[in-house]
Amino acid sequence: RIFVLGIGFFTLCFLMTSLGGQFSAKRLGDSPFTIRTEVMGALESRGVLRRMSDMLEMLMKRMDILARLENSTDFHRGDEARFPLDRFQPAAGLMERIQAIAQNVSDIAIKVDQILRNSLLNGKVMEGRRDQCEVPRDPKYPDCAGKVEWMRARWTSDPCYAFFGVDGTECSFLIYLSEVEWFCPPLPWRNRTVAVPSPPPPPRPQAAFRRDLARLLELIGTGKESLSFMKKRIRHLAQQWLRAARRLEEKLAGRQRDQKHILIHIGFLTEESGDVFSPRVLKGGPLGEMVQWADILAALFMLGHSLRVTVSLKELQSHLGVPPGRGNCPLTSPLPFDLIYTDYHGLQQMKQHMGLSFKKYRCRVRVIDTFGTEPAYNHEEYATLRGYRTNWGYWNLQPAQFMTMFPHTPDNSFMGFVSEELNQTEKQLIKANKVSSMAVVYGKEASIWKGKEKFLAILNKYMEIHGTVYYETQRPPEVPAFVKNHGLLPQHEFQQLLRKAKLFIGFGFPYEGPAPLEAIANGCVFLQARFSPPHSSLNHEFFRGKPTSREATGTAVFQVSSQHPYAEEFIGKPHVWTVDYNNSEEFEAAIKTIMRTQVDPYLPYEYTCEGMLERIHAYIQHQDFCTTSSLPPSPKTKSPAMQSPPSPLALSPNATHLVWSPSARRAPQAWPPVGSLQVWVSEPQHTCTETCRRHGLVCEPTFFRFLNKEEVFLQLSIACDSTESEMNHLYPAVAENVHECYLQKEPLLFSCAGSNTKYRRLCPCRDFRQGQVALCRDCL
Repeated sequence: RIFVLGIGFFTLCFLMTSLGGQFSAKRLGDSPFTIRTEVMGALESRGVLRRMSDMLEMLMKRMDILARLENSTDFHRGDEARFPLDRFQPAAGLMERIQAIAQNVSDIAIKVDQILRNSLLNGKVMEGRRDQCEVPRDPKYPDCAGKVEWMRARWTSDPCYAFFGVDGTECSFLIYLSEVEWFCPPLPWRNRTVAVPSPPPPPRPQAAFRRDLARLLELIGTGKESLSFMKKRIRHLAQQWLRAARRLEEKLAGRQRDQKHILIHIGFLTEESGDVFSPRVLKGGPLGEMVQWADILAALFMLGHSLRVTVSLKELQSHLGVPPGRGNCPLTSPLPFDLIYTDYHGLQQMKQHMGLSFKKYRCRVRVIDTFGTEPAYNHEEYATLRGYRTNWGYWNLQPAQFMTMFPHTPDNSFMGFVSEELNQTEKQLIKANKVSSMAVVYGKEASIWKGKEKFLAILNKYMEIHGTVYYETQRPPEVPAFVKNHGLLPQHEFQQLLRKAKLFIGFGFPYEGPAPLEAIANGCVFLQARFSPPHSSLNHEFFRGKPTSREATGTAVFQVSSQHPYAEEFIGKPHVWTVDYNNSEEFEAAIKTIMRTQVDPYLPYEYTCEGMLERIHAYIQHQDFCTTSSLPPSPKTKSPAMQSPPSPLALSPNATHLVWSPSARRAPQAWPPVGSLQVWVSEPQHTCTETCRRHGLVCEPTFFRFLNKEEVFLQLSIACDSTESEMNHLYPAVAENVHECYLQKEPLLFSCAGSNTKYRRLCPCRDFRQGQVALCRDCL
């Protein structure tokens, strides 16, 4: 009996193990896009159940034989004849239990058989769906078939496709193209949860002005000389940043500001871009870009935003959520940043690794661009058709997403940098200690001095010349013996030198760096060369391929009339003198006059810490490139039912230009506010930048959309025999000799730059804050 009980227990254990193994042997696929349901071993499972049932039936027969044999033996034992019922009772109970077990196994076998049949049937149906998907013909998804064809041929070209579940079947292509990308319609048989209205997002944390920069220094990290330079600069200007933040906080009077999540990726410092700057930091290399990046980091941090800083491609990929592979797939999750500040190198890296997500999120990018990118070079199709060649353009971004070191063109946003601001006591002390016969040359690299002996000899007749040229062991031969060379100086020692000197002189290079502003802020006069002819991409290798023209004519040629155009145009005499260095008499006369001229230290407000904080605050609060305003229908496509609304502009009281009509509704989302708008007509061959400046205003490209209408020509008494809508960075404009008017067809081509003798342009101008050309009076 014990043997029989053991056999029964072993049979049950074996049954449980066999069935459990059958159900756990195969699981659903791990891929998020796999719908395969594979139930293997169905016949084997049913066979096991049948064998278990047969074994139990055999046990029952043997137990019955044993019971009869035992009853027969007891009948012949007279002294034990009274006990057969007692001995038979346990056997009968065991028989009942075995019969019950057998019945249960039989019932289980029937149910499992039904389950296996249903599972196998469903698996075949689902497998058939997976392997027999057809490309949908949906006019809403015209690119679907072409994308599937591409996937058939190229899905193994990037591991990211397999990461998202693509396995070479038609269905995996369609699942990927409908759920990861968006070229195909959703598949009806895919399990999709019913869309439930999501709860409103929680209130965003508010940005609060910070009182300490220590956390920022940690975020910047270590390991590169360039990072060390930026951290030293931030520490040096820390008190100025803190004072400026307090003043701006008072000016804003508790105004609510959402805290933004911002990624700062300095692409030119990554190893993948070569990082040519870091090794040259201690050898006199250009520092202007690092000066600007240090100030951008400080300003964003002081404004109270949440920052992440990267200088490596690996960190960039991690922060963005780039899937493993070669960069052809979208990001694995929504972009966690409201804004991304980067440069052209970083922009290229993002495009290479974000797949379609780059197009989706590029409106959040801000590109730090030293020389600027004009609309004609930014629009890929237009630049290609018109021959605007550049190594850096063709991005099809909003032109204001490019942020420059100086306000070259209003088409871009002016980011800038800061110079150290002096208090009145420091200014008076500098004036008292100035040495009128002391000059400092602008140029830390010996190559800049080559061929300048003539200028230096004339200067040496009147002034003691100081240089800060880098050298390791021997004095550079390019630096004449009469020059007192201090070698490469730390920033604070260089400023002490400037505070003593009367003159800071440039030899034509580097272009548009921060040093001249620092010199002027420390009481120096800046003397620079006038370029004749102006330097351009046609006659100077440095400017070849730059995505800007600063054109004075209709030709697309980058023209720079002096070493530092901002200093020449926005500051001017007595702080800045621009002369022809090829004219020895003019050069010598300028030196004599400068020695007699008394100047105070001067720093434009827009280059102070407060000015930069004010500007970046306004950009973050008001610039939104992810929602764009549409143009009115072009003249050729308008129908009576689709007439554009009447012009909101009106003639000014003196009838010289247009202004926003007092009776017109103000556009609540427009920034700058439309009340600052004035519309002027340019002279032939004048840019809108020049036209607005002649009237004491600044060209504002965001206002072009309000004057890109036929009615505006009539309001300005311009006769139009015909009106066409075309792609041209000079439009809207009029060709007066033939009475032909032109409207802009492509909003990305609205541009303050550019001119032509044939056209008079319609120019949107605005006022500006004193010392802050980037902002109108009511823009803050």
